[in-house]
Amino acid sequence: MENITIKINGLEVSAPAGSTILEAARLAHIEIPTLCFLKDLNEIAACRMCVVEVKGARSLVASCVYPINPNMEVWTNTPKVLESRRKTLQLLLSNHDRKCLSCVRSGNCELQQLAKELGVEDEGYYDGERTPSCIDDSAVHMIRDNSKCILCRRCSAVCEKVQGVGVIGPNNRGFATFIGSAFDMGLGETSCVSCGQCIAVCPTGALQEKSQVDEVLAAIADPSKHVIVQTAPAVRAALGEEFGYPIGTNVEGKMAAALRRIGFDKVFDTNFSADLTIMEEAHEFLDRVQNGGVLPLITSCSPGWIKYCEHYFPDMTENLSSCKSPQQMFGAIAKSYYAEKMGLDPKDIVSVSIMPCTAKKFEVQRPDEAANGVPDVDYSLTTRELARMIKKVGLRFTNLPDEGFDAPLGLGTGAAVIFGTTGGVMEAALRTAVETLTGEELANLDFTDVRGMEGIKEATYPVAGLEVKVAVASGLNNAKKLLEKVKSGEANYHFIEIMGCPGGCINGGGQPQQPGYVRNTVDIRALRANVLYESDKNNPIRKSHENPAIKELYATYLGEPGSPKAHHLLHTTYVKRSINHN
Repeated sequence: MENITIKINGLEVSAPAGSTILEAARLAHIEIPTLCFLKDLNEIAACRMCVVEVKGARSLVASCVYPINPNMEVWTNTPKVLESRRKTLQLLLSNHDRKCLSCVRSGNCELQQLAKELGVEDEGYYDGERTPSCIDDSAVHMIRDNSKCILCRRCSAVCEKVQGVGVIGPNNRGFATFIGSAFDMGLGETSCVSCGQCIAVCPTGALQEKSQVDEVLAAIADPSKHVIVQTAPAVRAALGEEFGYPIGTNVEGKMAAALRRIGFDKVFDTNFSADLTIMEEAHEFLDRVQNGGVLPLITSCSPGWIKYCEHYFPDMTENLSSCKSPQQMFGAIAKSYYAEKMGLDPKDIVSVSIMPCTAKKFEVQRPDEAANGVPDVDYSLTTRELARMIKKVGLRFTNLPDEGFDAPLGLGTGAAVIFGTTGGVMEAALRTAVETLTGEELANLDFTDVRGMEGIKEATYPVAGLEVKVAVASGLNNAKKLLEKVKSGEANYHFIEIMGCPGGCINGGGQPQQPGYVRNTVDIRALRANVLYESDKNNPIRKSHENPAIKELYATYLGEPGSPKAHHLLHTTYVKRSINHN
């Protein structure tokens, strides 16, 4: 592509034709502030924080959408520009709940950071009428407070364009504009799938997950309760970001040490039940292939995807694997097998999960997720909640030693850890299914065709005389495209993996929030995914069916994959739901 040379602050900068001023400035290591801008998603120039001066232009222009032209001269830091940005911030703050000290985003708020950088203090600029605080806590997983909303529309853009759900958006006009659902419905009354992607992109504290940190700490303080915790694979790949580590740092050892010091009685790994999921799901897949069951089989590990399917593709719920997610399988085994081994009453076990996902908060209260007469999982916390808990109890995370997980539910394989990224469940299942079908050991365990951050991936593998056709989708808009091809007969697959969040759990709605400029310039998903692939590569056991703890579980307790006992504990049912958002 042809390059264009322009001047920014007197320096010559060469950028590809079609670039915006914002993109060209970044090539020159000049960061122009933004609030509403998300590349390829929310390029609406609404916030006006990114204005710059352009020679010959009548007024300041929004750099996020203004294209460069040959010999253009741009200034990003003149008194006129800086004063415009300050005034914009003052106007935003005049209609903003400025209780920053008690805000969940304090210290990690893009609005707060810009105010600090531009010297805008809380001095009551333009005080007058303000949007009333209207808190919507009708959803299981999150809270929305419009008094902290700056109308950047990032949340509605990701909900509609990435997830294809579109249950939130701007209502009314002018000063009365607010982000909400149609007809003032509470979010819990809509077809929201609890994915939390809106929270992940929100620059302020207007959106947050419903925290259960205090409830978990209360359970830990109760001597009559045996409190156990499981941690999902994607958590170790992102938790470090909350403590200053570079994106893509594996903090598994320090995470386990922190959980132990918080006071959990046992610290386990969801990788164990991810392996268990593969055993059940691979058996289910082979059974359907060999006995004429409903195909394609679609994975069921992502509760956001499951709820989306129930709302938008209810006729395809029969295609869903009946396997519970690893979170729920873990809880069911903890309150049966583990309880028996430890001589504990399941009612006295408090089962806590640490997940990269807000939809897990919805999943724990789904019907048919209480195999032992008590909920499989009692509380599900996000990665962010774990970070807050670590800080709340006064742990110096970076100084903690590296520690391991407890036995027997702390042992997982390389196949299990890659569950946290798109394509990982498929790859893990193929490792077991192929060896089961062929009776031979795989020479190469890496199914690279299903790896990567593409929204939809397809592959065909010859296995024991059968051409196994598979597909992987992440992000619900991509899931929609894939399933519509299946329904129309345009595509035919045996096995489909779908993750509700783009890139999979590494990019879940409960992961650490990164500011817009990082999201726009850094491949966060790839860096976090690399942590999991490296962990897989370095694990001495890389196939779920070779996990000795799983072998022991089946030999002494469950019998065979798909047995009546396994089915009772580890499988679930689904609900056909209506669509309710417009």
